[in-house]
Amino acid sequence: MSAFYARHRRTALAAATALAAGSLLVTAGTATGAPDTAAASAAQTAAVPAAMPVQLSPAARTALLKAAEGRTADTAGKIGLGAQEELVVRDVVQDRDGSVHTRYERTFGGLPVLGGDLVVHTSGAGKHLGVTKNVKAEIKADLTAEVPAAKAKTQALSASEAADAEKSAVESSRKVVWAADGEPRLAYETVVGGLQADGTPNELHVITDAVSGEKIHEFQGVHTGTGKTMYSGSVTLNTTLSGSTYQLTDSTRGGHKTYNLARGTSGTGTLFTDADDIWGTGVASSSSTDQTAATDAAYGAQKTWDFYKSTFNRSGIRNDGKAAYSRVHYGNAYVNAFWQDSCFCMTYGDGSGNTHPLTSLDVAAHEMTHGVTSVTAKLTYSGESGGLNEATSDILATGTEFYAANATDTGDYLIGEKININGNGTPLRYMDKPSKDGASADYWSSSLGSKDVHYSSGPANHFFYLLSEGSGAKTINGVSYNSPTYSGTAVTGIGRAKALQIWYKALTTYMTSTTKYAGARTATLSAATSLYGSGSAEYNAVNAAWAAVNVK
Repeated sequence: MSAFYARHRRTALAAATALAAGSLLVTAGTATGAPDTAAASAAQTAAVPAAMPVQLSPAARTALLKAAEGRTADTAGKIGLGAQEELVVRDVVQDRDGSVHTRYERTFGGLPVLGGDLVVHTSGAGKHLGVTKNVKAEIKADLTAEVPAAKAKTQALSASEAADAEKSAVESSRKVVWAADGEPRLAYETVVGGLQADGTPNELHVITDAVSGEKIHEFQGVHTGTGKTMYSGSVTLNTTLSGSTYQLTDSTRGGHKTYNLARGTSGTGTLFTDADDIWGTGVASSSSTDQTAATDAAYGAQKTWDFYKSTFNRSGIRNDGKAAYSRVHYGNAYVNAFWQDSCFCMTYGDGSGNTHPLTSLDVAAHEMTHGVTSVTAKLTYSGESGGLNEATSDILATGTEFYAANATDTGDYLIGEKININGNGTPLRYMDKPSKDGASADYWSSSLGSKDVHYSSGPANHFFYLLSEGSGAKTINGVSYNSPTYSGTAVTGIGRAKALQIWYKALTTYMTSTTKYAGARTATLSAATSLYGSGSAEYNAVNAAWAAVNVK
């Protein structure tokens, strides 16, 4: 689970200033389910490379998964796994040329191998094309534990309490093989629940060496962000009529539902309903039944679904045609938003005074993209991989914002510019020069992994901007940018459409849970090669953009 923006321990929350809300017109609420493809020109390539993914029907996807499951033993042998290693199928992607990329988790001696995930690449004719994995050698580990599980649980609770978490309690503990750092060893994975210091749900994963008792690693499992919306103006929503009452359920996009937690912090809440199918007022109120935040959340889910389907042929977060769901009015004056794998849902707080909900379009798309990452590369939410996880959400949320082409919230390379978290009208993050937020890094360095993941995302966000638009001063949709480079060498962009295709393919085909910045460079170069050819202008631009953020 990840929150939308970083919190610092033992500090008071800064109150956001009031957001201006103009007079908004109401439009009809029940519409056809067709995506607005007229707005998609900025998010798609003119040509359709053979390596782009096809849209798989649920039946076709299930058939590919079952076929892969039936040959796991054979595949394990082909890629050189040891006798105690087995593969578990997790996901599959098929390209237009018939190539198939199957993502696996790995077990050793029956135990899950954390960091052992891999992707096997096969041609349309069934020929083995290679494998992408973090752990190159055969996994070998002594499975005899010398430290009792109780000690691991105690250590995990201490780590949670050190982070000022409240109501900490061990939710689960299991033996695993830890291979994320390249040295496989027996360990315990303990998950601690409760609430983080700012009220965000806690799912702290603590990894303890089962032989020495040393804490190896920890990461957070909660990923932090017709009606009148607060941020996107008057919009058309898909709703469902049940009897004489309309429900905020979008049956045309996998059945997405928007629920009201009414200041609660657990459970699903109550589905939003309305008598006349006119939702919200365009101005948030402090009422726990206010519809405006729900309208923004539903609109964000709708546009994110359409962006992924139109741009990448992806049908929903899991690519199975089924929607996640959204919850609004979380907690009391909670100034954040988050994605949670355990409920497969998005959750939004109402912000300062319960009148500044964090439901803008880029926040919504950012959170849902954490879900996409969780079912594809599953980038671990700490260190450099955590920064790449956050950057992925920023990158694809930016793509969604440009795709939506909303006149009230035009596309830009700013993150959270509508929600005014800082209280002075400035955005939360800047992609052209990340350090403008006062904490993010513009360039890679050996200390990058020690930063909060919201700030170690900076070089990847910077890379994407440079790859899309190039360096130097320019104005896009009325916003001025001036992007520098590490060595001062100018970079020429290839356009946002191609940059999006390259990042998405790298995420879904070539990244794994422990990918760091050097690995992200390799993954995007592999993606550029698949899509546009080795030595192509696009490939060279990827290489130049990474060099420009000091990843070589």
